[in-house]
Amino acid sequence: MACIRNDRHRALITEGLVTIYDELRKPPFNLDDAAIAWVRDVYASLDLDDKVGQLFTLIMIGTDEEEFKRIGALRPGGVTRFFTPDLDFERRVISDLVARSKVPPVISADLEGSRHSFAFGTPVLGQLGLAAVDDVEATEKSSEILAREGRAMGVRWSFTPVTDINAAFRSPIVGTRSYGSDVDRIERHAVAHVRGLQQNGIAATAKHWPGEGYDDRDQHLVTTVNPLSMEQWEETFGRLYRRLIGEGVLAVMSAHISLPAYVRSKMPDAGLEAFRPASVSRLLNIDLLRDQLGFNGIIVSDATPMGGLSAWGHHTKTMPDIIANGCDMILFSDAPQEDMAAVKSAVEDGRITPERLEDAVLRVLALKAHLKLFQPSDVLPDAAEAQNLLAHPDSVAASKEYIARSTTLVKDVHSIFPLDPAKTKRVLLVDGGIIHPLMQLPLKFMLPELLVKEGFEVTIDRPDIVPSPDDFDLVIYALGDESLLVRGRIFIDWHRMGGGGLFKAMYRPWTNIPSVMISFGHPYHLYDAPRMPAYINAYSTMDTVQEAVVECMLGRKPFLGTNPVDPFCGLEDARY
Repeated sequence: MACIRNDRHRALITEGLVTIYDELRKPPFNLDDAAIAWVRDVYASLDLDDKVGQLFTLIMIGTDEEEFKRIGALRPGGVTRFFTPDLDFERRVISDLVARSKVPPVISADLEGSRHSFAFGTPVLGQLGLAAVDDVEATEKSSEILAREGRAMGVRWSFTPVTDINAAFRSPIVGTRSYGSDVDRIERHAVAHVRGLQQNGIAATAKHWPGEGYDDRDQHLVTTVNPLSMEQWEETFGRLYRRLIGEGVLAVMSAHISLPAYVRSKMPDAGLEAFRPASVSRLLNIDLLRDQLGFNGIIVSDATPMGGLSAWGHHTKTMPDIIANGCDMILFSDAPQEDMAAVKSAVEDGRITPERLEDAVLRVLALKAHLKLFQPSDVLPDAAEAQNLLAHPDSVAASKEYIARSTTLVKDVHSIFPLDPAKTKRVLLVDGGIIHPLMQLPLKFMLPELLVKEGFEVTIDRPDIVPSPDDFDLVIYALGDESLLVRGRIFIDWHRMGGGGLFKAMYRPWTNIPSVMISFGHPYHLYDAPRMPAYINAYSTMDTVQEAVVECMLGRKPFLGTNPVDPFCGLEDARY
């Protein structure tokens, strides 16, 4: 029935009885007369180059201010900023960008928490950590904190929540970014996430359409496949997206993920076409998302430099295809001038129709109008207000409480905990380092310093050390890889961690020395170490999380986290 209603509605638009402006008055934009007038006036003032520019959200990373000026000169509709720890620099960069813009750009970021938390703000748990707390009030409050601190920096659009399902446990990209593997838990936390953002002036984005997590590969490297039947899809991702659309989520990110079952339901002999990425699929963006699910907000592509798109076609072809096939905005570009020219050319030769261009640009402007970016005071708060919002004591205290409740004791078969320096004073720390996709070298854990302060003697593992009970009372493995970009699979790199070559990589000390593994990232490392006698999932590498883990290991705080996934990876022997 919904599909029939939408087909009729589309016919009314075609006949001119319903306009796109009528659509913008409806959820999720809900524009009033003043906002509609602003959208009309701005659209009328744009030439073709301006309109094409509005279709792009470009990336600003690093500290090259000349590069930032070049980006601003392209007049993009939005900019995504990866923030440095320098607050004054960041505010100046955003202020300069806004001042140079003909139409206010919408500033976006991945407000995912954990290592995406602002360095000068409140450390906030990531999604999987919040799923372990499993308190929707904690999730909504955490999203509120991210929203308030984001607004202090001019951010008005977050590419969250991640609504993927952690089904294929070896997936390196879903991992810590999702709310776990249980659809009920994902739904209630994703709803709380959207409310926490949008009630505080940040547009939320459900991603990654049409649903990631059943393919253990990474769409940064390859076009991934959602292998579900449409009945299975409706029970999982269909349910999640329908719920968030009903909640008024403003945006959906169309990813480089295929959904063969839906394409084949329309084209039984689709062949390769069944595996077309959603980002360039009219069937998935228009027929399924817009018409069947009734989504009326803005559709943004996932990042276009990703291998999941570049493996499908050359960027001068795929960029126009993104807009022509239903996305309203293109996320990132390695060659923005060339890509903008390609989109403009596609408009001029009809590959992108005038109606599709108008619809996309007006939805971009509608997002800005909804966010009231036409009011200068709503673009970037003054410095004093921003300073008051960032790392507010109430926010820090609330987030610290949630972090304390997230640490999850998966197993302790030999009753190692609570630790006592009088019993296990000599600790060998096998430190895998904190792996971050934007850092060339691993970051260091503060865990050794925390343990030393508690009276332990800590030795960092070296290639020449062969663990022996004559030298050590306890071995701790610390793993720090959260969801990573451009890694094929999750696995424990025993060779790199041990640093002692082939034979040390094969040695397991826990048969004669008490041992514990702490994952400050992916929750699935028991797959590679099923006989590890004690295992903790902490979900984040932040310093505050490391502090919370130590508190729990010493028995000063209880382990309160619940498993949002199966940390045993389906292996019975991993439970023992």
